[in-house]
Amino acid sequence: MSDEKIDVDVEYLTRVEGHGNIKVNANDGQIEKCEWQVIETPRYFESMVVDQSWKELHHITSRICGICSIGHTLASLKATEAALGVEISEQDKLLRKLALHAENMQSHVLHVGYLALPDLMGEGSVIPLASSHPDELKTVIRLHRLSNEMSDMVCGRTTHPQRLIPGGFSKIPSEDELLQLQDKLKNSFNDLMAVADLCEEKADKFPGFSRETEFISLTNEEEYAFYEGQVRSTDTGVSPITEYEDITNEYVVEQSTAKFARNNRSSYMVGALARLNNNYDQLSPMAKGVAERFNLKPVNHNPYMNNIAQLVEVVHNVRDAINIIDTLLDNGLEPQNEYYEPQVDVQKGRGIGAVEVPRGILFHDYTYNEEGICTSGNCVIPTNQNHANIQQDMEKLAPELIENDKGEDEIELSLEMLVRAYDPCISCSTHHLDVDFVE
Repeated sequence: MSDEKIDVDVEYLTRVEGHGNIKVNANDGQIEKCEWQVIETPRYFESMVVDQSWKELHHITSRICGICSIGHTLASLKATEAALGVEISEQDKLLRKLALHAENMQSHVLHVGYLALPDLMGEGSVIPLASSHPDELKTVIRLHRLSNEMSDMVCGRTTHPQRLIPGGFSKIPSEDELLQLQDKLKNSFNDLMAVADLCEEKADKFPGFSRETEFISLTNEEEYAFYEGQVRSTDTGVSPITEYEDITNEYVVEQSTAKFARNNRSSYMVGALARLNNNYDQLSPMAKGVAERFNLKPVNHNPYMNNIAQLVEVVHNVRDAINIIDTLLDNGLEPQNEYYEPQVDVQKGRGIGAVEVPRGILFHDYTYNEEGICTSGNCVIPTNQNHANIQQDMEKLAPELIENDKGEDEIELSLEMLVRAYDPCISCSTHHLDVDFVE
């Protein structure tokens, strides 16, 4: 055991979205301080939606995140539609699932290829890979471009979608556009396997850390759940999304402007690894094949394997997107005018919507008055559900690293990789500000 003084002080962790710090101090092998600090300026989207019309909330809340704007839009729409009693067609549901696949691919490829891969390659950023591994980097870029094009086609643009509206879509893609997209998806398998090959080559770089925890996600007996389902916990089983507040149990800690969350234990994890642990049987055969290459099977408690779970999900996203397009084309697209606006009868009510976004399960909750004006709102973000789990992982990992005589630089890198493995969207999770009023 190291008897040296350890002082890890990471200000503004890099290759994550938003601002977070890692602080670990130890003397004579004893931890004196170990904190995951979220110091991002709080944002107040729940207040922004109050007094706004039902027609506007999805546009406002899509701005919570530039990476998960499709997911926020859909969670918002589902909450509004639940409150107003709006049903959407099966075609619109399939197109929304296609949009979520596009976003998940977009985010996961970005994270694995640009943010996590440099750690496995011994680099500080993705920039040196342009010289050392140009072919591999071009593969990542092609996959990322494909997901962007898919988002554009279904949603009208890559971020902050325009076509997703209460009751359906203002405009839908044509059959020719869907066929062209399907061809591109089919042609992406070689690139997907190339990324899997590279990750397998570097698999020994993933730390063999494990801490038993609870995993929470949507679940659906019919499919690998992204758009619809109930809430599943590896500890407590299945619950309806209407009980989300009893599941998330948000609370405040001193070192964070983001709320933390807990359910059956003092922390839980959401995201790709949680979804895989809960829904492994619903993965496509090809996605399962990639998981088996890394011996990734439920229930896996190594948070670093979230990166591999993301890769597995991208393979599943591509395969399922191809199937969805087949279904849409076999059924024939229902004709729809451009700039279509579904008929909605406004009523008083409360609605809760939940979808899976890249970083985990997302909840939106709105109450409307008789005029369709929002009187209250609540958003529970995936990353704020992960903060407590990151903290407790650090509290277990840091002493293990010190006991194994790891140097300060190696401790710092391992902790940075741990946080990055969660792919946190830190600024989206900051919904708390503790104010002391002075007379």
